[in-house]
Amino acid sequence: MKKFLSLLCIVAMLAACNPPKNQEAANYQLPAVDDVVMYQVNPRVFAPENSLKVVAQRVDSISQLGANVMWVMPIYPIGKIKSKNSPYSISDYKQVNPEFGTIDDMKSLVDSCHAHGMSLILDWVANHTAWDNVWMEEHKDWYTQDSTGAVIYPPGTDWTDVADLNYDNKDMRAAMIDAMKFWVTEVGVDGFRCDVADQVPADFWKDAITQLRTAAGDRKILMLAEGANPDNFTEGGFDMNYAWGFMGALDSVFCKGGKASYLIDTDKKEYEEIPEGKVKLRFITNHDEATKYSTVQQFGSVEGALAAFISTTFLHGGMLVYGSQEVAYPEKINFFYYVPVDWNSNPEVLSTYKKLIALYKENPAISKGELATFPDDNILVFEKSDKDAKFLVLVNVRNEKKTLKAIPEGWQDQDVTDMMTTKDIKLEKTIELEPFQYLILKKK
Repeated sequence: MKKFLSLLCIVAMLAACNPPKNQEAANYQLPAVDDVVMYQVNPRVFAPENSLKVVAQRVDSISQLGANVMWVMPIYPIGKIKSKNSPYSISDYKQVNPEFGTIDDMKSLVDSCHAHGMSLILDWVANHTAWDNVWMEEHKDWYTQDSTGAVIYPPGTDWTDVADLNYDNKDMRAAMIDAMKFWVTEVGVDGFRCDVADQVPADFWKDAITQLRTAAGDRKILMLAEGANPDNFTEGGFDMNYAWGFMGALDSVFCKGGKASYLIDTDKKEYEEIPEGKVKLRFITNHDEATKYSTVQQFGSVEGALAAFISTTFLHGGMLVYGSQEVAYPEKINFFYYVPVDWNSNPEVLSTYKKLIALYKENPAISKGELATFPDDNILVFEKSDKDAKFLVLVNVRNEKKTLKAIPEGWQDQDVTDMMTTKDIKLEKTIELEPFQYLILKKK
C-alpha cells in the first residue's frame, strides 16, 4: 500500500512539473462579441504550400497586432470538375486541402491560437459544394435540380464551379450540421464565418447554431454571417453579420465625395435594424474587396486607408483586419491563387495599426462607449465616452486640408491628450486638419 501511495505521489509530481501541452489552450475563453478584434487569414498569402504551418508560425505576430479572433478562409479540398481553383468550391467538408496541410496542422493552429489568447473560426460554405463533392454521387437529391433533373449552380450568380444545395432535403441539412460539429468537437474551432448566409434558410442556421452550441458544451462559439439581413439575428441566431451598408457608405464618402455625415447616418441605420447585443462586422477590405483593389488603391494612399479604418471601426466597433492590410500591401489579391506578401515591407504602417488597435482594446469607451455625433461635410466628428473616459475623434475624409469650423461644445478651450502622440494640447474653437489626418483626443 505504501509503495502504491508513493507511486501516486510521483505521478502527481510529474504531472505538476509537466502540464499538458495544450493546458493554456484548454483555459482559453472566447471574447465577448463586442470585444472582438478579428483577423482574416487567407492561407494563399502566407505560403504556396503547407500554409497552415506558416500561419501557425505567425500567430505570435498576429496576436501582437491585437487580434483576439482569427478567421481562416476555407481549408477544405477544392473540387476539380469545372474548377476555378476557388476555396469556396468544396469537395469534402471533413478534410483539409493538401495544398494547405493536414488536419493535424489545423489542430496545431487552433491550439497555437488558443495559447496566444485568440479564438479561431473557420469559413463555412453551406450554400453550395463542388460538382465532385463526396455527396454528389450518392445524394443527387441533396442538390437543386432544374425541370430536366439536372443539378444547377446557384441561381442568379456566375458561380459555375459549384452546385446549389437543396435545403428542402432534411437529410442534407443533418449531414451539413454533422460536418460543422466535426470541426468544433474534433478539431476545437470556436465557431464559423458562414458564407452567403442570406442565401441559406434562416431556420437551418437556427437549428445548426443550437446544435453547435450544445455540442461545444461549456465552450462558447462565435457565429458570423456573411449577410446583412436582420433575420441573421432574429431568426438564425448569429452573433455578428456584415456591415455591407457601411462599406458602401465608406466608398461613397472617401472615394466619391459624399458628406462625412453619411457615415453617421449609415451607422445609425444599421444598428437600429438589429437586436441589442449583436454586432456588425466593420471592415475597409476583405478577401472579396481585395480582388478589386488594395486599401491603398481604393483610398488613394496609406493615409487614406488609415483614415478609413478609424472611421469604420472606432465609430461602432466590430473590427476586422484582412491579412496584408496591416502592411499596406499595394496591389489587389486574387484569393484563387498564391500571392506572396512581404510582412516586413511597411513597419511604420504596421506600428500604426498596432497602436490604433491597442487604443481600441484598452479603452472600452472607444470600442463600445456611448456615441455622440456632430455632422460635418468633410470631417467625421464623434465622441465616445463611458464613466471613466471621454474621447473626441476627428477624421478628415478628404485628400486635402479641411477646417472644422466649430469644435463641439464641451471640447472648446479644453486641455486634451493626443492619444497617438501622447502630447497634451489645448483645443480652440476651430481646427485645421491635413489631408486624411485623424485625431483621437482624450479629455483630461
